Amino acid sequence: MGVHKMGSILALLGFLFIDALLLSSAYNVHHYSFILRETNFTRLCTTKSMFTVNHTWPGPAIHVRKGDKAFVNVHNNGDYGVTIHWHGVKQPRNPWSDGPENITQCPIKPGKNFTYEVIFSTEEGTLWWHAHSDWSRATIHGAIVILPELGTTYPFPEPYAEHVLILGEWYNGDVKQLIDEATETGADPDVSDAFAINGQPGFPNNCSNDTSYSLSVVPGKTYLLRLINAVMNEEMFFGIAKHNMTVVAQDGAYIKPITTSYIMITPGQTMDILLTANQAASYYYIAATPFFDAEAAYDSTNTSAILKYTGTYTPPTSPAYPTLPNVSDKDAANNFINRIRALASSDHPVDVPKNITKQIIITVSVNEILCANAACGGPNGNRLAASLNNISFSSPTTDILQAYYKNLLDVFEPDFPGKPPHVFNFTGEVDDSKLYPSVGTKAKIIKWGESVEIVFQGTNVLTAENHPMHLHGFSFYLVGTGYGNWDNVTSPKTYNLVDPREVNTIGVPKNGWAVVRFVADNPGVWYMHCHLERHSSWGMDTVIIVLNGNTNDTSMLPPPANLPTCS
Repeated sequence: MGVHKMGSILALLGFLFIDALLLSSAYNVHHYSFILRETNFTRLCTTKSMFTVNHTWPGPAIHVRKGDKAFVNVHNNGDYGVTIHWHGVKQPRNPWSDGPENITQCPIKPGKNFTYEVIFSTEEGTLWWHAHSDWSRATIHGAIVILPELGTTYPFPEPYAEHVLILGEWYNGDVKQLIDEATETGADPDVSDAFAINGQPGFPNNCSNDTSYSLSVVPGKTYLLRLINAVMNEEMFFGIAKHNMTVVAQDGAYIKPITTSYIMITPGQTMDILLTANQAASYYYIAATPFFDAEAAYDSTNTSAILKYTGTYTPPTSPAYPTLPNVSDKDAANNFINRIRALASSDHPVDVPKNITKQIIITVSVNEILCANAACGGPNGNRLAASLNNISFSSPTTDILQAYYKNLLDVFEPDFPGKPPHVFNFTGEVDDSKLYPSVGTKAKIIKWGESVEIVFQGTNVLTAENHPMHLHGFSFYLVGTGYGNWDNVTSPKTYNLVDPREVNTIGVPKNGWAVVRFVADNPGVWYMHCHLERHSSWGMDTVIIVLNGNTNDTSMLPPPANLPTCS
């Protein structure tokens, strides 16, 4: 072989090697195995079997860098079907691995497995994963830690160490039995028996003082706390005795630093918090208490962990306990929430849609469904329900994504209304005629590339409440909130289009409104629902379908070969 030809071959091989190296270094691939099975746990002097992942509660954390990919093989060794959702992960073009049961897949049957392909894109910070079947997320959930890309760093000084703190709920009874019974009778499900921090209720709960979760800190060092609210039905205040905190991120996106003595976090949300161990060496309580200002049942207990300074000293017999706002202190909640703004730096810019091409106005209500002979367990002998635009969502038995992809009939209707079917004084006195929604399985169709604005309007139907609304497949900009009825003339004048937070879960204020904006650039079927679990169970849900664009890169990926069957 001639020297010239040999040189050409070597040059080609070198080019291919470098090209392959560049492709392989574009992102890292991670592999996890989740084994779902029943495991015994004891809390509050009560021992019971719980459906968990890898024998742990909370479950294992997933660690990636921005732009990575993870394959998670979920083996269901339990007694009933289940799915897993990757909360806040946009999954570009890949709704097949998003996870909500009967929306993007049918459940993984007992004895079967399914491998999720989790595609990370612009997310950076803390997100989480959880079961998305009935109420199984109470015991099946864990953290997703997304570090900056290699060669980049945090937009704040590197912390000494990082810790995940997950707020959860403990039920003395079987959670599946609890929601199954409530669904059968139409009654409000029983509230939890305790909250927990990393699986431990802590002081002042029964049989919990000696098992409190503890966090050791070195005096003078700064720590990054990754806080996740995995609670089922209550928003939470959170604080650490005698320590201020600096919140630097929410829902996998950076914000302008907020120094505060407490935070308020809704179910589904995450926050990244800097904590400096700058107090006298001692023990200090970390605590979380509910924020709840509705006329409904809630868990009124507190949960705590202990911050322990390293060093030689005599631990106090009664560590300092944080002073947190009262359970119904709306002003305290708002004072914290209203301070949150996107970082909006050159490295972490915002891109808020200004020219809206698709506006959707959605009323958010708690309702009743009439029962014959007043035989149900809800108010007035009726069944408790919830709705978006007066439609209470009915979950199908074949998942909507497959029905859309295969053009199957009679699974869903593509006519979710773009505005409320009835206009009334939403937050004023409401008569009983507004109590009763229609029931259906409806989706809203949106063209790829549309600039979307969604107006969520809370109502005073049955009982007004703060609703944490979550949209799968997207982060969105929260451009405005207010109390009373949204007005198409005056309300937009209050919008923040400069540095609104980019989130995936927002609280619609009690008897108020919230407006979000995003570009519909992720084709697929995406679930939208309240993250108060009882409201979602009652029908406060719908589906957004973003149509394919005109190219392969703007169209859904093909389905995986091993999707769980629906039969």
